[in-house]
Amino acid sequence: MGSIRLGKRTENRYPKVKDFVPLAKLDDIVFGGWDVYSDNVFEAATKAKVLEAELLNAVKAELEVVVPMKAAFDKNYAKNLIGTHVKTGTRYEMAQEVMNDITTFKEKNGCDRIVLIWCGSTEIYYEATEIHQTLAKFEQALLDDDKRISPSMIYAYAALKMGIPFANGAPNLTVDIPAMIELAKLTETPIAGKDFKTGQTLMKTILAPGLAARSLGVRGWFSTNILGNRDGLVLDDPDNFKTKEVSKLGVLEDILRPEDNPELYGDLYHKIRIDYYPPHGDNKESWDNIDIFGWLGYKMQIKINFLCRDSILAAPIALDLALFSDLAKRSGMSGIQEWLSFYLKSPQTAEGLPPENDIFKQLIKLQNTLRHLMGEDLITHLGLDYYQELVDVL
Repeated sequence: MGSIRLGKRTENRYPKVKDFVPLAKLDDIVFGGWDVYSDNVFEAATKAKVLEAELLNAVKAELEVVVPMKAAFDKNYAKNLIGTHVKTGTRYEMAQEVMNDITTFKEKNGCDRIVLIWCGSTEIYYEATEIHQTLAKFEQALLDDDKRISPSMIYAYAALKMGIPFANGAPNLTVDIPAMIELAKLTETPIAGKDFKTGQTLMKTILAPGLAARSLGVRGWFSTNILGNRDGLVLDDPDNFKTKEVSKLGVLEDILRPEDNPELYGDLYHKIRIDYYPPHGDNKESWDNIDIFGWLGYKMQIKINFLCRDSILAAPIALDLALFSDLAKRSGMSGIQEWLSFYLKSPQTAEGLPPENDIFKQLIKLQNTLRHLMGEDLITHLGLDYYQELVDVL
């Protein structure tokens, strides 16, 4: 549905993105995946209670034929889930099974290309170790059934080994380790991560750049969420919550840069909470209390109550990431696709490069990447040429 400006504003060229770049058509896409439960998509969607029954029943036949494959799963990484539809065997054996699943799915559905998007649960917090540093060490760890390889990494490895683009919609490390980056370059495959930018963090990346642009100081930013879906259940475990917390905490600091603006943001106190609240189901609710100050240090407050629908916000992100990852692969782009950070809460970047979390700058980066791919002029929004031409004429 999005449009993109091409050329000067006076040219009035604003095509739809889907008409500007050669994205896969929706009619040409086949959906499939893995799950720790055996419910087909109609059954799963009915239980999730995100969409109205009338909508689901209208496409019941199409949804019932989408049956999940058994998942590569380790309960230690999602302690509050009880997986009943899971693969057995070592890490290496599960990776081989995932690759076989992909091959079978591709052949059965007559697909030319495959893209993988991790839409699974947030895994427990952990940091990269020596086995994640090189591809050789990682593959040896697979053979050794090293439990430091998470389920999401099994999927990422399988995809990248086959040259299939992979995007990570959760805050897990997954592809954000040297071994996966090495594999992505070796197979010339795009990767992107991490963590879909949907509700509260979306609001932060919209509001914080505005506060910074006007040099409004921030003393504190308190954020709390209640969520009752399976994502909320998983995050009810402290180890899983910490992974999400780390992902969400970095956004403000990256945008406001307290070290560069100590007078405005040096004393910023940033607190985040997520509580599991089953009655809300997928209807996530967030509250933000923001203590700001302006000229002469006068205090002000901003309060946001966002009643959102988690999956309704996330589903288009997953689809866009799939379409753009496929485009990147066909365009010869490989490795980290930072231009897709527009969709992500904790963008993956090249080593030593700080992430850009300002959503407006992210959008410019995404659009300029598309213009570059299609041979159009990049747009800087400087605009002086419009007025300089008038001066020259006079």
